[in-house]
Amino acid sequence: MLLLACFTVWGISAKAQGDAAKGEATFKSAGCTGCHKIDARMTGPALGPIISSETDDKWLASWIHNSSALVAAKDPKALKIYNDFSQSVMPAFPSLSDGDVSDILAYVRADWKKLEDAKKTAPAAGAATEASGPSSFVVYALLGVIILAFIIILVLNRVISTLERLLSGKRLLPAEEEVAEETATADKYATLKKVLKNKKLVFFILLCGTIAMGSWTWVALWNTNVHTGYQPVQPIKYSHELHAGIMKIECQYCHSGAFKSKNASIPSLNVCMNCHKVVKTESPEIHKIYDALGYDPQTQKYDSLKAHPIQWIRIHNLPDFAYFNHSQHVKVGGIKCQQCHGPVETMKEVYQYSPLTMKWCIQCHKRTDVNMKGSAYYANMEQVHDLIKRGVKVTPAQLGGIECGKCHY
Repeated sequence: MLLLACFTVWGISAKAQGDAAKGEATFKSAGCTGCHKIDARMTGPALGPIISSETDDKWLASWIHNSSALVAAKDPKALKIYNDFSQSVMPAFPSLSDGDVSDILAYVRADWKKLEDAKKTAPAAGAATEASGPSSFVVYALLGVIILAFIIILVLNRVISTLERLLSGKRLLPAEEEVAEETATADKYATLKKVLKNKKLVFFILLCGTIAMGSWTWVALWNTNVHTGYQPVQPIKYSHELHAGIMKIECQYCHSGAFKSKNASIPSLNVCMNCHKVVKTESPEIHKIYDALGYDPQTQKYDSLKAHPIQWIRIHNLPDFAYFNHSQHVKVGGIKCQQCHGPVETMKEVYQYSPLTMKWCIQCHKRTDVNMKGSAYYANMEQVHDLIKRGVKVTPAQLGGIECGKCHY
């Protein structure tokens, strides 16, 4: 009954389990502010009225993950929004997890409620104090259930003890005499012994402990080797916010391998020197590049004997048994770097934005539409399928079996 009550409370408040503070950070980092405001129309609609009035969070999550799919499926709500905004397509956000979407919805609803409350010039007299939030309600409800369970156990235990004494013919003592008798004969371990003899109470404590330890173990194991937010200190302070954001330098100018190979590759220092041979030559960070190359800015000559590699610290690292090809996603799939690496154009120091877990990858693969137009890879697959239909022999080479990356990765 206790577990049933707990699950009932969780079920009632399931809609509001998002973290508004995390939602605000995700809302800004995902670039939502470029098209949306909470209370005003921009490129997209004002989110406050829509999300606060929409009770189907599952539908909202589907819209955020891939609005084009809902429009293509002739969903009535999606078509209305699509037509109201001159048939402008909202970008898909498959990289956002269900938890991220829940946090964003919680943030929008909380912020919209604050704006609505601020508009009220004269609050009604005797109005109830605003609730501190759904999380507090859940905590207090669970505490109430636990306290109630303890009270019921103690009352039932008292009744059972009284009935056992009646059945055994033991004389019932007045309350004062009973207390005096117990005080006189009890030792310092009497209370503990009494508690240990209470099988129902012991079972209840063991049950709660098992659930708590099991939950903690599950969370600990689930998050093992997940390094979201990992941000090591690099040997040179390189700002992506300045280069990719303010200067609008394309990611692949430095990470040229992302478009043509498995690895995105770390740019060589010669790429840095394309600009910094004449730009910011007085900066101490730029002089670290000069020292690593053995470059003398006065004579503009290189000394290979003084050159040494920069010890960059790797941030994004998949397990050895996981194969990931950048070119397959960037060139063939047309995926932007930000979809996995987050808004790098706003990061002064890069950190791991996405969890990079198998679940996260599978969610993206399920939600992302495949664009087959103009792709030599999918054109070859269509030719191979035509050969199979006609009963023509198909070899592994025709399926890409002699590509270097199939074996050497």
